[in-house]
Amino acid sequence: DVTEPDPNPNIISKYLSEPDPARQAETVINFFEIFIQFEISPCEKCCCPAPPPKISDLMNDKDLLDLLRLKLDPNHCTIKNWKNFASRWGMSYDELTVLEHRTQGSLSHSPTQEFLLRYNQKTVTELTELCRVYQRIDVLRLLQSWIEKDWPSRWQQTH
Repeated sequence: DVTEPDPNPNIISKYLSEPDPARQAETVINFFEIFIQFEISPCEKCCCPAPPPKISDLMNDKDLLDLLRLKLDPNHCTIKNWKNFASRWGMSYDELTVLEHRTQGSLSHSPTQEFLLRYNQKTVTELTELCRVYQRIDVLRLLQSWIEKDWPSRWQQTH
């Protein structure tokens, strides 16, 4: 015996008020389907704040990556660069030397980019701490601006 759908828009309250166990079970199942759907993709239905970005997240921003390369690739005796950052995070002298030689003179490979790839699961906040330690305020400001302005919209687009 098939019945037509009820045109009443307040179906849930009707089902819950009726003693029919089959309809009550159907209502509960529908409720849980809606709940599970929301749990799977909450960001479409709410304004969740973006989580703290990881270095892997900034690696997807070519413009930012290019600016970081311009600021951290060059060698200068008084300005701290990618080598200082990598050393602080545990790269050995031999690893630094190999990385430097592998990327030397290459337009497509950057030691900064290679360093960031190696530590891509660290947070951008950890990278900003290195900027503070080595007094690279220029890089710090660049990263802070990206975290505040670009990251939230990038995160919303992908989630």
